[in-house]
Amino acid sequence: MPTWFMWFIVLWTIFLITVMFIGGYFMFRKFLKRLPKEDGKSILDWQDYYIEKTLHLWNDEQRDLLNDLVEPVPELFRDVAKGKIAGKIGELALQDNLDYLPQDYIIRGYILATPKRDHKFLMKKLREKNIDMKPYKDLLETS
Repeated sequence: MPTWFMWFIVLWTIFLITVMFIGGYFMFRKFLKRLPKEDGKSILDWQDYYIEKTLHLWNDEQRDLLNDLVEPVPELFRDVAKGKIAGKIGELALQDNLDYLPQDYIIRGYILATPKRDHKFLMKKLREKNIDMKPYKDLLETS
């Protein structure tokens, strides 16, 4: 067997093992989010509940804003990001018993649902949309 072919097999094996570990990591994270907590519902169950209960509060303008806000997220993960953000917005709206969904709640949910490591992209997107971040400084620093 030629030497180059043996090296190809070794590198291909390393590549496959690496890809399987990465995929397994993301699958395990999703599995943990599906596990029920003390109240019997998982994180994803609560997210779906909040979205379902507040779906009537969303209009086309607010949906367009949410779509614009998640635009920097890679397309593969965009639906997951929209669901997480919409769930957080719904949670905030239900806590305050709102009859309509103001832009302020969309921005707050967007900030709270976005991981801290991605806040620089979040702030860039808010600047592009000409949204004043001063009212949300406390959320950006502590979240």
